[in-house]
Amino acid sequence: MSEYSWNFWFTLPIYPYGQRRTLRREVVRDRLWTFDQLQGIFYVVVPIRMTVVKLDAGGLLVYAPIAPTGECLRLLHELVADHGPVRYIIHPTVSGLEHKVFVGPFARACPQAQVYIAPQQWSFPLNLPLSWLGLPGDRTRVIPDEPSQLPFADQCALEVLGPINLGTGWFGEVALYDRPSRSLLLTDSLIAIPEDPPAIVQLDSFPLLFHAKDSPFDRVEDTPENRRKGWKRICLFASYFRPSVLETAPWGQVIRDAFKVGDRSRKNYFGLYPFQWTDDWQRSFEALRGNGRPLVAPVLQQLILNRAPQETLDWVERVSQWHCDRLISAHFQSPISITKEQFCQAFAFLKSQDLWTPAPLPNIDLQLLAEIDQVLCDRGIVPPSKLSR
Repeated sequence: MSEYSWNFWFTLPIYPYGQRRTLRREVVRDRLWTFDQLQGIFYVVVPIRMTVVKLDAGGLLVYAPIAPTGECLRLLHELVADHGPVRYIIHPTVSGLEHKVFVGPFARACPQAQVYIAPQQWSFPLNLPLSWLGLPGDRTRVIPDEPSQLPFADQCALEVLGPINLGTGWFGEVALYDRPSRSLLLTDSLIAIPEDPPAIVQLDSFPLLFHAKDSPFDRVEDTPENRRKGWKRICLFASYFRPSVLETAPWGQVIRDAFKVGDRSRKNYFGLYPFQWTDDWQRSFEALRGNGRPLVAPVLQQLILNRAPQETLDWVERVSQWHCDRLISAHFQSPISITKEQFCQAFAFLKSQDLWTPAPLPNIDLQLLAEIDQVLCDRGIVPPSKLSR
């Protein structure tokens, strides 16, 4: 068995399944580190990130655990040898199964750690009991209404967003601020899109080159330019599901073309490639990236945070009082240089806008998410948006 093996991949059967590489990066010398792994569907792969904070009182705090593979634990134990054991594990989301599924196994690998979870836990598509996910009952606590009561509160401040009622479930997120390093840790609520694929994504070039194709018959050379091309398209998929610059060929044609493709292996999805990108597809990526500015992911904008705009803005106001030098998100780019003004501006879409206020993202690219939102509202699955436009 390799040190990259993740034996419980079947609990969340998405790429890269049972083999997960881990990359550790020291963000603040002898104080803060990130651990990156990879996850995705249909080769739409993005980083999933854990952050480890050194505690002044001794030991380590882990925020948003990832799969505890042999490699991941080896890299963690190197820090433990220098700084002491993992004393606290923070599970900072409510509905994110892609984060929750790792908490129990990670906690079992760190037997001295107390586990703190965001309130109102819920999972989709199955609302699994926490015990089914392996969280240790004797060491697991819900983050209290007054996070200042937590044993590490002298060093790390917490602010809880939500839980936001989504009708069939809940959304929530815990922001953590490490005072000594002046670092803000978030999970899903804020991201930044890098122009080049992150290092963890570059370890496996196949997804990048797969999405760099313009037709199922292309043989794409492994070059930095083609890796970047594939990455940009992956970002559009991950952000919008179906951006306006993407068209899909009729499935009859897709299947006929698949029989003509040289590589019809399972890895190459049997030659199936339904994607057709318009000539100006890069304009959508540039609008999304916005020169690397922090932004709220389109899915959260269109389907989640618009259900509780004032509650979210109140949370933004509280978090913005922290004096941050950097933001570490659990996905895409990290670290992100950020100012208080940039942090608040990212959530400006939650404020009432008149007709002359430009949208932060092109409405044409948000069309599919808007349609999904409307269908969910019409069927009474989610409450209506509270945003006025």
